[in-house]
Amino acid sequence: MNKNYETVIIFTPVLNESGVKTQIKKYMDMIKDAGGNIVHEDHWGLKQLAYPIQKKTTGIYHIVEYSAPGDFINQMEIAFRRDEHVLRFLTIALDKFSLDYNERKRNGLIGKKKDKAKEAEKTEAN
Repeated sequence: MNKNYETVIIFTPVLNESGVKTQIKKYMDMIKDAGGNIVHEDHWGLKQLAYPIQKKTTGIYHIVEYSAPGDFINQMEIAFRRDEHVLRFLTIALDKFSLDYNERKRNGLIGKKKDKAKEAEKTEAN
């Protein structure tokens, strides 16, 4: 049975855009090959780190929400640890509340999109 997960991957900033895409594709293919299903991907790009990691102050963030067999997570995290292009990663298991929150956020009911929608309604009303 597949469980739902969300993984944040921080890649080293020395990768160029095509290098990052290659790395991301490698891990997405890994999920699909294990019988998983990718629900949503979000590429945040280059961001400032809270503290230096391996003498780097920035990192390239990529977030993926997916469903996969539970034993697959160990394999994926081993691959992250072996990859010199991955600075950090975090995988969390999603419960029904997290899944609902993520779905509402994607639909624009939570966050910045919601605020922009309210502002647009106010300007139209005036």
